Amino acid sequence: MKDLAPIAALMTDLGARAKAASATLAFATPDSKTAALMAAADAVWMQRAEIIAANTLDMEYGREKGLSPAMMDRLMLDESRVKGIVDSLRKVAAQSDPVGSVIAEWNMDSGLHIQRVRTPLGVIGVIYESRPNVTADAGALCLKAGNAVILRGGSEGFHSSSAIHACLVKGLRAADLPEDAIQLIPTRDRAAVTELLKMTDYVDVIVPRGGKGLVGLVQREARVPVFAHLEGIVHVYLDASADPEKALRVVLNAKTRRTGICGSAECLLIHRDIADTIGQGVIRSLIDAGVQVRADKTLARIDGTVAAQDEDWGQEFLDMIIAAKVVDSTDDAIAHIREFGSNHTDCIVAEDADAVARFFERLDSAILMHNASTQFADGGEFGMGAEIGIATGKMHARGPVGSEQLTSFKYLVTGDGTVRS
Repeated sequence: MKDLAPIAALMTDLGARAKAASATLAFATPDSKTAALMAAADAVWMQRAEIIAANTLDMEYGREKGLSPAMMDRLMLDESRVKGIVDSLRKVAAQSDPVGSVIAEWNMDSGLHIQRVRTPLGVIGVIYESRPNVTADAGALCLKAGNAVILRGGSEGFHSSSAIHACLVKGLRAADLPEDAIQLIPTRDRAAVTELLKMTDYVDVIVPRGGKGLVGLVQREARVPVFAHLEGIVHVYLDASADPEKALRVVLNAKTRRTGICGSAECLLIHRDIADTIGQGVIRSLIDAGVQVRADKTLARIDGTVAAQDEDWGQEFLDMIIAAKVVDSTDDAIAHIREFGSNHTDCIVAEDADAVARFFERLDSAILMHNASTQFADGGEFGMGAEIGIATGKMHARGPVGSEQLTSFKYLVTGDGTVRS
């Protein structure tokens, strides 16, 4: 039987150090956090050759593991993507510090003055798969919000994440902030994840970022509160009023720009009135772009499509595959999305304001879009600099989770010898 004592001891040590660091970070100055992130960005760029070399080892591991092309794309780092990491660190650094900001304030007849102000959550555990850039994004956002973080990257990105983490630690050191503020679990052993999920004495919230299997595991086993980042079963609905050019541009980008991200479109719904015109043109363009279109009976008449199976509805393909179906109305599209969606991101392409209003009002996805590619479902594109993930639950954080969403609040109550009658 495997001896889990060393893993348990390792995780307890990480947790205790993170908790101690969080106490210091809670009152760290905005300038010191900004300086740490800027120094980390400089370190990433200076160490880009080492990071790419580490990523080469991970890519080899991924090929041996049989990762899909989409997952390999998520894993891959080149100089351009490293530059993207650097840019994200600098964008987060440049943002306003959320800690201590006043959300609301008011006076009471009793003479009390009450403020609701943002405060750090404390220690955050982030569990993620494949994408090594999450190491930088999560570390930066947690630091900006005054939180310590324990990072657990996917086994396939172990070397890349370690190289990026070393740069984050350099940034902390340069700003004289505790190096334990951003820790990376130094093992691929899955027992470390099990321990992290139970660390209620040290960890305040868990953020899982990955596929349905990972998120489901975390939700089942965690004793610590969870910000759920569920799979992206993303729908695009072409209304009868859709503009042909907008429909073509939005659908092609939503599906093909990057198929391996959670904002990639997985199901196309087409109003029956335009199925033989705009709809047919969009589907032919998808096929020409190399997308396998799994079509319902009505659309299966189009050459090059594949007949859809029941399991294709509500499927996250993360590949050059999309399911396509004809619906009779906006309400039918809404009903389909309610049944098969994941409350992540859904889009309507329409010129009819009433249809758009109905779509926005009656769906409860974390992100709803109108005439815009679902690939914009990203914290960076929302002006957050970066994101830890897209939270699909309904508690506290929802949608892209940036630094502001990684805070809670407290009440500051001021009187003048005030007593209650």
